[in-house]
Amino acid sequence: MAAPDAPAPAPQWGPWRRFPRTTLAVEIVLIGLVGAWLGLVVGGRLQTTVGPLETRLTIELAPTGDSVLSLPPLGELSLDTHDGPFRLRAEVTQIDETAARQLFADPTGLNKLPGEVAVDLKSALRDLVLRAVGSAVLGALLLGVFVFRRRLRRTLLSGGVAVAMVAVGGGITAATWNTKAINEPKYDGLLASAPSVVGDARDIVNDFQKYERQLAKIVTNVSRLYDVTSTLPAFSPSQSTIRVLSVSDLHVNPAAWGVIRSVTKQFDIDLIVDTGDISDHGTAAENAYLEPIGSLGVPYVFVRGNHDSLETQRGVAALPNAVVLDDEVREVAGLRLAGIGDPRFTPDKNTRDRPAPATVKQTGLALADLIRAQPSDSPVDIGLIHDPDGATQLDGSVPLTLSGHLHVRKENKLPRGTFQFIQGSTGASGLRGLEKEKPTPLRASVLYFDRATHALQAWDDITLGGLGLQSASVERHVRPDDTAYAPGPSPTPTPAVSETPVPDFSTSGSPEPSG
Repeated sequence: MAAPDAPAPAPQWGPWRRFPRTTLAVEIVLIGLVGAWLGLVVGGRLQTTVGPLETRLTIELAPTGDSVLSLPPLGELSLDTHDGPFRLRAEVTQIDETAARQLFADPTGLNKLPGEVAVDLKSALRDLVLRAVGSAVLGALLLGVFVFRRRLRRTLLSGGVAVAMVAVGGGITAATWNTKAINEPKYDGLLASAPSVVGDARDIVNDFQKYERQLAKIVTNVSRLYDVTSTLPAFSPSQSTIRVLSVSDLHVNPAAWGVIRSVTKQFDIDLIVDTGDISDHGTAAENAYLEPIGSLGVPYVFVRGNHDSLETQRGVAALPNAVVLDDEVREVAGLRLAGIGDPRFTPDKNTRDRPAPATVKQTGLALADLIRAQPSDSPVDIGLIHDPDGATQLDGSVPLTLSGHLHVRKENKLPRGTFQFIQGSTGASGLRGLEKEKPTPLRASVLYFDRATHALQAWDDITLGGLGLQSASVERHVRPDDTAYAPGPSPTPTPAVSETPVPDFSTSGSPEPSG
């Protein structure tokens, strides 16, 4: 009987089998690069003091290089100082309250600040570079030990790859270093519309003394802004806190989107609530102004104001992230919200100083009925209506109401327990802000809710100077225990009042005010 044939050898398909040395070399390089990256992520940062500011310095991998100064909640300032692969990031984390106030109180302290800032930065950058190099090499060695086990030579070669990467990256940085980058900063967030917060960098001459003075000006002005936060009442939002950004009355002001985008990012906002008058005349042409809603990255809840037509409402509803409420209840970001659009359409009239017509109050009563009709195990947390006079009709049916319309910021506790929050104009009254001798401030607020109880715990009022003004303030309010919601008896129903429907304008029509 013939012996069975021997099994054929397994085919050598992959190039990694035919070129073992090349495969090993690639593996060592990858381990070195990945380990160096992990080392930078863990150890390539340093918490240090620059003048009166506590600052976090970080070296991170980035193909474009550059240097970035982050000033929460104002935004970022980017400088094209060098090409990749390393980016230097500096983020202001807090202010030394005592040092800042001593600095502002003593004029001689400001004169000494340029030299102190330069010394602090030089020392911090030296320490950061040494820490980053050590972390990158150590990360490569540790990953090499994990992958190659007892093969010491391969582990050492991985560490050598990390050293080479750092050396090459440092060489590229030195070879491409641009001393004129300070003359051409790029602003993002609120800084894009208010670069004067850090001074006019275009006026800087390239000698080091003037650079020192400019750097000191940045530190001084940012210190003044952060000094405000040191007086805020004690309240520490947790990771589970629901953060809601309250905005209203944008009135087609492009600057409002820079504020909204920056605050959403810097305050880690979960939900934006807009209580109307995002438009000015309610035309379809103005709907192009609404497009930033789709790129904000969080839900944007909207109720129609008296300057918004149904065409405006449809324009908002068509965008990503948008949630339009018009006599309905929705759960968004863990909160249940009920909202209804304003029954009027008065784009060419100033109705803020006039008593609200009966239709506004009747609309509020209709929303109150909708809220009370909800199941007892799913109560509404916030009622949204543009006019505060309509919001008063929700008293006793909901813990909190959000409104706008008046272009001033107010808070009230209504007789039956509802807390009424009226937002100012996040658009600084639009072009109407030019009609007054004193510019209208741009206002928004960050509201903090307990995720378990949905109760409003605190809020930060953000105010920016209007046209021609360069100011910024953040004011913290902690809600007292005695303002906790305790619903009172339901109001006596009032007779229905006929309403004039909101006009629906097409793209070819012009708005006709309804009164």
